[in-house]
Amino acid sequence: MVERIVPDTMKAFYNDFHFAPAVIDGNQVRCSGVIGVEADGKCSDDPTTQFTTAFESLSQVLSAAGVSFADVTEMTTFHVGLQKHLATFMAVKDKYVKEPYPAWTAIGITELAFPGGIVEVRVTARKG
Repeated sequence: MVERIVPDTMKAFYNDFHFAPAVIDGNQVRCSGVIGVEADGKCSDDPTTQFTTAFESLSQVLSAAGVSFADVTEMTTFHVGLQKHLATFMAVKDKYVKEPYPAWTAIGITELAFPGGIVEVRVTARKG
């Protein structure tokens, strides 16, 4: 049985864009990609703020699924301007993702679903 995880703060995404922020399938928590979108629906022009917002949103999803960043086994990140922002992204990521580190793939892309978005973070975590 697959369980859909939709934190209260993300119900609009579920209703408007028709996707679950995460699903639990057995002991795997698979999270959809999270972009650093503020409450007003916009992305900050400041990369540090945008990256922090993305990780805070992802933290809410993980918590609602009963896991944390310590349970993350794999992370894929999609970056507009990968080389330009990688050091800043890593500094923010390291505040949330600690040793032992998960597998991580960073991919450079041309755009994201939200205008001004420069990163999308998707993770898989192990429950239990």
